[in-house]
Amino acid sequence: MSRAPFDILYQDEWLVAVHKPAGYLVHPADDPQPDHLVVMKILRDYLGCHVFPIHRLDRPTCGVLLFGIDKQVATQLHKAFEFHETQKVYHAVVEGVPTSEQWSCSEPIQKATGKPIRSALTDFKILDSTEIEQESISLIEARPKTGRFHQIRRHLLHSGFPIVGDYRYVDIERCDILSEKFGLNCRMLLQAKSLTFTHPLTKEELTVISPCDPLIARLFNISDSVACRETRR
Repeated sequence: MSRAPFDILYQDEWLVAVHKPAGYLVHPADDPQPDHLVVMKILRDYLGCHVFPIHRLDRPTCGVLLFGIDKQVATQLHKAFEFHETQKVYHAVVEGVPTSEQWSCSEPIQKATGKPIRSALTDFKILDSTEIEQESISLIEARPKTGRFHQIRRHLLHSGFPIVGDYRYVDIERCDILSEKFGLNCRMLLQAKSLTFTHPLTKEELTVISPCDPLIARLFNISDSVACRETRR
């Protein structure tokens, strides 16, 4: 078998978890374009079998992404996500330094005008902070308790700490300035760091961890040993 197109973080006969690079789509868009990079299609071609998306990550977000190789197992895990029976940990680089080491945001979220307003909850913890080129930034751990549209991005924005490179919710000029200062190539610094779930067949609790994004590691001088360690409470 040829080299995998991206890191395979976990694989058995029923499931496969990969590290989704930033800029890749999980599945084909409603209006597909020739330059779209789609994880589902690339992984299908690499494995030589159908794969079934279980959850999704925003296009600019990198990190742990889980697929089913077996359709029934994928359906069971999809329900586990729907009923919040999984634990997700994200790392985000934000502007500013929070005054509280830990906090929660419960601001309700509306996906779009006319859509229902849904309750939402995210727990946050500051992991590190630094100053580069007279810009104060912080590395934040986010643990979403619900799964609303752009929840982490919008809750951090509501808390006053927008994610660096979030071109959707932050002023474009400001994003460009930070991208140039930090050498980000217009990247948003949000990573799905780990995913914990119960295997539908073996009933084993599994935690899949994605190695630290190189840009985040560079900004905060994170070594390989620290980058591969899961943050726990």
